[in-house]
Amino acid sequence: MMKKTMVCLALLWLCLYGAAQEKEGKLDGQRPNIVYILADDLGYGDLGCLGQDKFATPNIDKLAERGMLFTQHYAGSTVCAPSRSVLMTGQHTGHTPVRGNNKVPLPAESVTLAEILKKNGYVTGAFGKWGLGEVGSEGDPLNQGFDRFYGYNNQSLAHNYYPYHLWDDRQKISLEGNQGRSTGQYAPELIHRKALEFIEENKDGPFFLYYPSILPHAELVAPTAYMNRFKGKFGPEKPYKGVDDGPRYRKGPYASQEHPHAAFVAMVTVLDDQVGEIMAKLDELGIAENTVMVFTSDNGPHQEGGADPGYFNSNGPFKGIKRDLYEGGIHVPMILTWPGRVKAGSTTDHISAFWDVLPTVGELIGATVPDEVDGISFLPTLLGDEGAQRTHDYLYWEFFEKGGRQAVRMGEWKGVKYNVKKDPDAPLELYHLPSDIGENNNVADKHPDIVEKIEGILKEARTPSDIYRFD
Repeated sequence: MMKKTMVCLALLWLCLYGAAQEKEGKLDGQRPNIVYILADDLGYGDLGCLGQDKFATPNIDKLAERGMLFTQHYAGSTVCAPSRSVLMTGQHTGHTPVRGNNKVPLPAESVTLAEILKKNGYVTGAFGKWGLGEVGSEGDPLNQGFDRFYGYNNQSLAHNYYPYHLWDDRQKISLEGNQGRSTGQYAPELIHRKALEFIEENKDGPFFLYYPSILPHAELVAPTAYMNRFKGKFGPEKPYKGVDDGPRYRKGPYASQEHPHAAFVAMVTVLDDQVGEIMAKLDELGIAENTVMVFTSDNGPHQEGGADPGYFNSNGPFKGIKRDLYEGGIHVPMILTWPGRVKAGSTTDHISAFWDVLPTVGELIGATVPDEVDGISFLPTLLGDEGAQRTHDYLYWEFFEKGGRQAVRMGEWKGVKYNVKKDPDAPLELYHLPSDIGENNNVADKHPDIVEKIEGILKEARTPSDIYRFD
């Protein structure tokens, strides 16, 4: 009897040990390629898989079918530059160095996602809109961990789709096909080809492809072939009058657009096609199985240049758009695939944000991340180990335009405060998101205890900045 008991115990120990080893060793020696696609001003409701019914996004929808759809993922900010700063540093807008769209470069002492990956043997490339430092500055992508850069270094120039030049690392490339008023070289196509070349050149990996697309940010412009597919299908159209002559043409301001609805759909379709081509390239090279691929957006939908988020229901069920700290400005789509490891067709309601990406990658590759990081790794969620998933006590945002704004997500609760510069003691709006996802019913007067907690977070979650001030 004793012998039989000992044998059973031994077998049980072997089974448990084997399961533990399988779990612990699941990522052992694995350094997957990472492709991170960041759309520009694409709303939560702009994807077919999230309810868009006026146009189709078949390739992005296919990505969702192949991986995990995050239903409660948040951008770093409600505008471009700080959202990217949050992504790169793993610090929310109360701590990250770049907290606004004011051309402040990412400082040299910042430890970026790209630097961590490069230090751990990755070839790193950024293709698209950088926006965190001019060429030669300490914020230059080549000074922040990237081996390769092609695209727009200045985010104001990224308003124009047929620019006079792009940057190839630190070399200014004149686009002869766009001189004067010519439209011979559509920048998203040029950038996309360079990104595909980067994948080809580094197929033996590991590589990190950061793909911050400018689509579908204003101005609203797409190649003729795409425009012809959609003209007349999304009326009535209200033409947009932009800057079409004079010294400011193609130097920041938007061009005119007679068919802004059609142009917006055309631009999203270009982006969707490019996502499909990246997926096909990974499959063609036989490296899709060892590639983590992410698709998300830097903030909510915009209304510049004739864009009409109301017509397309671009913010889905949410209130607000770009520059708001209501859900519509910061609650963004996020899809992640990793064949064989992340369950295909799965969804998660785990609450996460851009500042979680850096620690997730750190845990994924076994790298040390800075103590100052605000994020929490969501790798357990990806691997189906929800019991091991840590959660945030709160998420925090601050924004310095429009009179100054702050917001906190604390579990089921959302606190929003506007006009902070004018009135630091402005009343807090409080919303219970599970019962009021549209943030229509302010219940602050009914929950003074929750208001008090969030008011405390608004004061404690940030470090003072000489550049970004509420006073």
